[in-house]
Amino acid sequence: MKIDQRGAVCVLGTGLIGGSLLRGAVGAGYAAFGYNRSESGVVAARADGFDVSGDLVEVLRRAAEVDALVVIAVPMPAVDFVLGEIAAHASGCALTDVVSVKGPVLDAVREHGLEGLYVGGHPMAGTSESGWAATDSTLFRGAVWAVGVDEGTRVEPWSRVVRLALDCGSVVVPVVASEHDQAVARISHLPHVLAETLAASGAAGGKLALGLAAGSFRDGTRVAGTAPDLVRAICEPNATALGRVLDEAIETLVTARESLRAQGSLRGVVETGYRGRTAYDERASWDITGVVPGSDDWLGELQRAGRDGGVLRAI
Repeated sequence: MKIDQRGAVCVLGTGLIGGSLLRGAVGAGYAAFGYNRSESGVVAARADGFDVSGDLVEVLRRAAEVDALVVIAVPMPAVDFVLGEIAAHASGCALTDVVSVKGPVLDAVREHGLEGLYVGGHPMAGTSESGWAATDSTLFRGAVWAVGVDEGTRVEPWSRVVRLALDCGSVVVPVVASEHDQAVARISHLPHVLAETLAASGAAGGKLALGLAAGSFRDGTRVAGTAPDLVRAICEPNATALGRVLDEAIETLVTARESLRAQGSLRGVVETGYRGRTAYDERASWDITGVVPGSDDWLGELQRAGRDGGVLRAI
């Protein structure tokens, strides 16, 4: 039984991302319900009028009954347990996630035999806040939502995931799991590590340094205000890719230090950084059209389009 034309959505984990997704899905007209581990989160969500339970098995059985799209929105350390419960109680449901890495999730999905109905997802949105109190139905409006197009991806679950992302106000970038993880190591996980480093350096300067801190310190350390356990859960599962870009960043800093010592100049790092920021400011996406899901090489077409800056705005 299906609830309506869109189908039901079951969100497992109602923190910032999962809770905002639940709000956004309900606002877009989906029959959406969810699960949260902490009783306080359940109580808060219910107080705001949302259908959230602390009984995971009950929620998954309900998802199976209504053929819901199940969204895993728990931190990576909890993914394996949740997948085990899905395999036991809702193995026939279409499945996606909003975890910040895709390769490790895909590996875990395969270990539980759920890859046939799985499509990876990662909305590129968030704040330094966490928990239900931080949720926002508009969080994904105008955001990029990475959606998996790995080999073996099936049309029906893929279409449901893309439709949900679009209905929440995002544009969709098709990605392969390994390439996604390499990219987010550069634009998400490395910034977290650098923000933590900068915040620690500022604090080491004592009250005077912090008293003089203004915009550049505030903006550069914004994500360092995120709960430490959450930062670790975001970054550590991507250790291999993050390790490589950390090596690059360290090499860049060492080169800048040596140039400053020898020549009194930061020209190289400043000009390279300026070009990088300018490239970000001037980036342009283009609309992917004409790809028919399920046709010959549809996944290959989407993979190539995603690498080349293409986005989906409709399905």
